[in-house]
Amino acid sequence: MAPTHVSRLDHLGDFTTSPRVIPISLLAVVIGLVAAVVAAALLKLIGLRPNIFFFQRIDTALVSPAGHHLGPFVVLVPIAGALVIGLLARYGSERIRGHGIPEAIEAILMNASRVEPKVALLKPLSSAISIGSGGPFGAEGPIIMTGGAFGSLVAQFFHLTSAERKTLLVAGAAAGMSATFAAPVASVMLAVELLLFEWKPRSFVPVAVAAMVASVLRVPLLGAGPLVPVTPHAALP
Repeated sequence: MAPTHVSRLDHLGDFTTSPRVIPISLLAVVIGLVAAVVAAALLKLIGLRPNIFFFQRIDTALVSPAGHHLGPFVVLVPIAGALVIGLLARYGSERIRGHGIPEAIEAILMNASRVEPKVALLKPLSSAISIGSGGPFGAEGPIIMTGGAFGSLVAQFFHLTSAERKTLLVAGAAAGMSATFAAPVASVMLAVELLLFEWKPRSFVPVAVAAMVASVLRVPLLGAGPLVPVTPHAALP
């Protein structure tokens, strides 16, 4: 007869962890701080581009290009933006192509969670040019890839294991989303579902720590309100 006794360790299964989660969580704190600064810089870059392209002024406020005075020449703005991004992708890094989320997944699955340092610089730059010149995109993909790149670079600097690199990459992505959209819980859930591929304390705890730290730092950097506030309106009958 097969033994029916199940050890405590077997019973816990994937919910076991080790003291190794403590130093990884400390690194996640640093990543959360950096990701919040990166998120603020990305939003400033996104605001700067339409002001330059459509109004020929230096300002980082988020504005609509609807009030431009370029006339029919406005069609040249997205063309110029696309040409610049094409040059960055051709001579900088092809990893800046695409939305950002698929590239982060590819880095995890195909490249052992390693991201090149230049991606951390070129991705937010190219994304800001694309959005600021009229591209129909948002900040979620770029900040996921950029925050994830910084998390991966930290892990590579300390020569961590593949699993720990993945954890810090996802921590950077979640922290970037948390700081950008003021949604730490949703950022952690999205990161776990799309990028982490597991539900274990060894990875979930550092990701949550990074998102929490980024959310706290967002207040002095970007304010406490939502990224896209909703104008009060009358309730439907």
